[in-house]
Amino acid sequence: MATTTIQVSREARDHLAELARERGVSLGQLVEALAAEQPTAAQRAEQLAADREVARRLIGVDISDEEFEQAPDVHGNIYKIAAEKARAARGSAA
Repeated sequence: MATTTIQVSREARDHLAELARERGVSLGQLVEALAAEQPTAAQRAEQLAADREVARRLIGVDISDEEFEQAPDVHGNIYKIAAEKARAARGSAA
């Protein structure tokens, strides 16, 4: 495997070195792991397309990308409902 050198501030280097020591890995291994955790825009777009294709197959309806963009925020709505129920439960317990 070819390696390269990157330049960072001393503070960033020292911080990364401490994280690597705490995790029992080399600095290079830490940087590789951190980079692997962050998908690129192209990778995120590819995953979104794959997720939409699965949704299309599961519901058996061909929904366009534009229709997906206009769909309600399901996760946001679930969190909103849960928050409202939690507030109501606290209010009735008082």
